[in-house]
Amino acid sequence: MVETRPLELSDRELGRVADLLGVAFGSPGHLDVGYLDWCYRRSPRGRAIGRNAWRGDLLVAHYVTVPLRARLFGEERSGVLSLHTATHPESRGRGLFTRLAEDTYADAAAAGADFVLGVANAASTPGFVGKLGFQLVAPLDVRVGLGAPPAGGAASEVELERAWSQEELAWRLACPARGYRRGASGGGVTIYAPTGRFGIWIELARRPASECRLGSALARLPGLGVRNPIRMWMGLDPDRDWSGQPWPRLPARLRPSPLNLIYRDLRTPGRRLDAGHVRFAAIDFDAY
Repeated sequence: MVETRPLELSDRELGRVADLLGVAFGSPGHLDVGYLDWCYRRSPRGRAIGRNAWRGDLLVAHYVTVPLRARLFGEERSGVLSLHTATHPESRGRGLFTRLAEDTYADAAAAGADFVLGVANAASTPGFVGKLGFQLVAPLDVRVGLGAPPAGGAASEVELERAWSQEELAWRLACPARGYRRGASGGGVTIYAPTGRFGIWIELARRPASECRLGSALARLPGLGVRNPIRMWMGLDPDRDWSGQPWPRLPARLRPSPLNLIYRDLRTPGRRLDAGHVRFAAIDFDAY
């Protein structure tokens, strides 16, 4: 008999979740209790919303979302970002993921969330789209090059763009699993993360130079310290013009898995996003 329960977010439960994630994902080193404490309990937007499935005292499945704010169809709205889903190998194929997800979305809607946003890999996308009614908005564009990529911006009106407060940005940059760096570009500040592959650094976001004031989270980041590194950009942005730029798309064979932006509206079922009017960057989800 399997019982599903909302997350308690106690120290004991985080330990059980870390153990399950290790079993389900092959012991990923960064998904430890320290990371889960930061991710699930410390965000200024609020604590994580999710569900666990228990068979007696054994945790057999887990699903979690974290709160966010975004400009959605012209208004700033509350939503949740879909994150970790894991099922113990001995309990797979029993519909636990769908059950936990639907209960989580009901909890999120009751807490004021208007939508769910996520980035799904090739294995999980069919479940989100086929069983949970998500829209597959678009695969994220992935490009590599030398020097700064062409600037994006806010010239185009978009239907979706994540809204970052200074407090939330400071929390994001305090992720214990990453070693973020900063560099100057175009009068602003670029946030970078190591990809762990071939010395490539990924651009997470560009922020105004005014945010790099003394004592700010940006100012506390160490400098990039690498001259002319290979850089990567990942996301969607209608204002970035790649034509004539030495920034080719990363070949599919070099990507661990396609990453697909997915969306589900919790207030207006069936409402869809136009992929050409979405601005989404690597800082907006948890890959780096």
